Amino acid sequence: MSNYANLPAPSPEGGLNRYLQEIRKFPLLEPEEEYMLAKRWVEEQDTEAAHKMVTSHLRLAAKIAMGYRGYGLPQAEVISEANVGLMQAVKRFDPEKGFRLATYAMWWIRAAIQEYILRSWSLVKLGTTSAQKKLFFNLRKAKAKIGALEDGELRPENVARIATDLGVTEDEVISMNRRLSGGDASLNATVGQEGEGTMQWQDWLEDEDADQAADYEARDELEARRELLAEAMDVLNERERDILVQRRLSDQTVTLEELSGQYDVSRERIRQIEVRAFEKLQERMRKLAAEKGMLTPA
Repeated sequence: MSNYANLPAPSPEGGLNRYLQEIRKFPLLEPEEEYMLAKRWVEEQDTEAAHKMVTSHLRLAAKIAMGYRGYGLPQAEVISEANVGLMQAVKRFDPEKGFRLATYAMWWIRAAIQEYILRSWSLVKLGTTSAQKKLFFNLRKAKAKIGALEDGELRPENVARIATDLGVTEDEVISMNRRLSGGDASLNATVGQEGEGTMQWQDWLEDEDADQAADYEARDELEARRELLAEAMDVLNERERDILVQRRLSDQTVTLEELSGQYDVSRERIRQIEVRAFEKLQERMRKLAAEKGMLTPA
């Protein structure tokens, strides 16, 4: 998306307060306007439309980025990574799915930030297990829960409780706490340089109890559902699978007209096959989910 160079860029030199004020100038989009812009991007690769969708959601990216404090990383870089995730979301957004861009973009923004954090902290040192990654994103909340947020070294009883609650070893809790301690930015600290105003971090945080662990668990659940979907696809024959994938599971949705040409049948027949295949897939997924003890997929 070539218009990336035209986006306002957060930087320590320019002052984050100035950047946050600047992105507030971009208007939010009404549903119908967002839909039409998305259609222009999907059908015509209109970069001006894509740029407008990105800029209207820069505040969302900044808000989510500010929830990832306490990892000792420059806030400007975290916001920049959030913007990259936002751009990826806009690039892949399908307005025909029936939900708003903000809902879709949240996943891409959080994924981009989390990958940046883990990359910056070095997975070799942090460990690569799911439990260790969840510990990385959940330790602060676990400490707050037992009133140990301001502690440097955790007391043995607190280490034991956190290890039990999060399903990791006590040594992992101690090691991670030492890595993260001292990195929290004060919510009362002023954003930006002297003379730029008195805006504080907390002024930009609607949710001051951001739960990154819940987000990480949601991503794990999403991956589990993808695996469930892949297994359930076996219930479909080759034609049903191909039509369903092209209509509902591809980045670029294929039209009924195009598929009718591929299979030399009417558009209505393609639609019927798609609906029937989707119903079969849903039923198979429900059965597999029950067998595996998972919640019924939405």
